[in-house]
Amino acid sequence: MTSFSLNSLQPQTGSRRRKLRKGRGIAAGQGASCGFGMRGQKSRSGRPTRPGFEGGQMPLYRRIPKLKHFPVINPTHYTVINVSRLGELKAGSTVSLESLEQAGLVTSPRYPLKVLGNGELTVKLTVQAAAFTASARAKIEAAGGTCEIID
Repeated sequence: MTSFSLNSLQPQTGSRRRKLRKGRGIAAGQGASCGFGMRGQKSRSGRPTRPGFEGGQMPLYRRIPKLKHFPVINPTHYTVINVSRLGELKAGSTVSLESLEQAGLVTSPRYPLKVLGNGELTVKLTVQAAAFTASARAKIEAAGGTCEIID
């Protein structure tokens, strides 16, 4: 059996250390400036600057997206078709993603339909799509057709 003395006492394994009492005099070891030094931004109360702060310089997280070749975070995907392909359909018909799939003009319609303006259109059609380019809309309406936007 071992004898206990004040110099042989140890904390229980897994126990916690006492919290530092800062600013309570020289003897505490963290008196006056509490270990933050004499002057400067890092010694003040309310001290930490926000994460990413670079002293007023334009921070990295605001500089980066302005540069080229960064991917768009949430791109909008479309199933696209040109106006020239719509000319193959019969006049007066309603064009939608389902009808284009049945006609075999679109093979894998995973996304909403967008009509692009490449080519010419001579047939009058009612086109239902999620989006149109300005030139596609102009060509469809010039042929006597109508454009309907579907959500």
